[in-house]
Amino acid sequence: MKKILCLIAVLFSINAYAAIDETLVNEAEKYLNSITGLSGQFVQTANGRKEQGTFSMMRPGRVRLDYDNMPVQLIADGTDLYFFDKSLDQITTVPLTSTPAGILVRKNINLKSADINVIETTDYKNTFALKMNIKGQEGLGYMNVVFDKKPIMLNSWTVVDATGAVTDVEFDDLVKKTNFAKDYFQIQRHKTINTSGGDDYYD
Repeated sequence: MKKILCLIAVLFSINAYAAIDETLVNEAEKYLNSITGLSGQFVQTANGRKEQGTFSMMRPGRVRLDYDNMPVQLIADGTDLYFFDKSLDQITTVPLTSTPAGILVRKNINLKSADINVIETTDYKNTFALKMNIKGQEGLGYMNVVFDKKPIMLNSWTVVDATGAVTDVEFDDLVKKTNFAKDYFQIQRHKTINTSGGDDYYD
């Protein structure tokens, strides 16, 4: 029985190792490090609902998603990730480093570094995918990133959070862009005077 268990363990370890194609990892790393800024459209699917909008990113650390039909923004300013509900004037903040998506906007992307786990690579006809998480934070979820092959380009990503909730984001019409406004990756809240004595904010 011990011999059989040892054999099974060896087979699983071989399969796990074989699931990582270093060539694909290197190609993805080279491409991600070549990006300074991107802009385009996205379609997000979560909880059975589809939303679309405009996607922008600027390395290091900056991301912005504006939704067409919802009064919300998702913005990373280089340090934190903010979910801004304009209708409620409510902001939820988490450290960018605590999210799998933070891997893609680092200053230097090293997919073989000490804190990044590339769990699996998958090679398709026209695309390839990397499944990854952050070592020591496996309980926070993982990210599966899909790239077009020719030419290599960001295609989509899927984020699975700590609760198992799945968010798919597909990109379209991505172009390189770096000439964003200075405050583009900052939440814009304009304060005015409230006659009741407090502060009001409007867009």
